[in-house]
Amino acid sequence: MQILKELGIYENTVIMFSSDNGPSYTGGVDFNFFESSLPFANGYGRTKGFTYEGGIHIPFIASWPGKIEAGSSSEYISAFYDIFPTICDIAKVELEEEMDGISLKPVFLGKKQEEHEFLYWEFPAYKGQQAVRMGKWKGIRKDILADNMSIELYDLEDDILEQKDIASEHPDIVRRIEEIMLAEHETAEIERFKMEALGDME
Repeated sequence: MQILKELGIYENTVIMFSSDNGPSYTGGVDFNFFESSLPFANGYGRTKGFTYEGGIHIPFIASWPGKIEAGSSSEYISAFYDIFPTICDIAKVELEEEMDGISLKPVFLGKKQEEHEFLYWEFPAYKGQQAVRMGKWKGIRKDILADNMSIELYDLEDDILEQKDIASEHPDIVRRIEEIMLAEHETAEIERFKMEALGDME
């Protein structure tokens, strides 16, 4: 930031900082000391590499002098695929094709922005996973490579720690999440990313 100021371009620069996933549980990380995953559970299965909130709920900080109000915050739910449309919007570059991302520029400026109907994650590692965030609802399917197709359901407004699976109480929500998982899944180009249980063929 000091260099930007020395170059005289700080006032015309957007700085964005984030993490690509939740905190790690490997490599000698002392997450108990740093409390890096609070309020979420620590360790394997709930942090990096997994689709529970501790693995995908991450910090995002943006600075844009004169545009973003210092010290402000937002409850807007976003994902990394929103960054490219955001950069294009700020740079006034027109997107040539439709994409899943939504520009965060209005959010930066404290204005109203349309919300995602849902967010979708898919990860073939750790026995295969899918997840959908739809408003307050979060659906998780894990152990796909072990032929598990059941979906856990959590109400993040009441259960941000995802401790109480309420799938049996809301079959209609589970069906909608299952429809999204089916529609959003695409067969991976990379062989080791394919999941046979989702219809991918060798």
